[in-house]
Amino acid sequence: MDLLSLENPVFEVYVTAAALAVLKLMLQGWMTVYRMLRANSGWASPEDLRPGLINRAPDKAQLEVNEYVDRSRRMHRNDLENIPGFLIAGLLFVVVNPNLLLAQVLMYGFLLARLAHFGAYASQLSHEVRATFYTIGSLIVIYMAAHVLWSVLT
Repeated sequence: MDLLSLENPVFEVYVTAAALAVLKLMLQGWMTVYRMLRANSGWASPEDLRPGLINRAPDKAQLEVNEYVDRSRRMHRNDLENIPGFLIAGLLFVVVNPNLLLAQVLMYGFLLARLAHFGAYASQLSHEVRATFYTIGSLIVIYMAAHVLWSVLT
């Protein structure tokens, strides 16, 4: 069986988890744009103050940090820091042909940790709660990478 084929159930788990992770990453960007437009504030760059169809009456105050917008921007940045590592480690993990149940627990566990992190961040729970979900996701990615190394080097 080809490991990078949908006939491989571990690869199917990876493809599903990866697609969901990419959707989370991309939709967070759109959430930031939505919040920027809704608040008419929190714009990121000086050129955003040029008049146009979206920003008909630019104002320098639009460049000031807006917590409503910036919270989403920080969530997006956090996804950008975490999801690519998962995508790479997950694909390498598939290549070493792990047990299906282990792959399901790790890959879906990562997604659940990211969604819980999103929920904690969006609802302004304490840093400790957010850090717990970050840690779970991070340890999953670290484990997958270590598992790959162990499989290759032994």
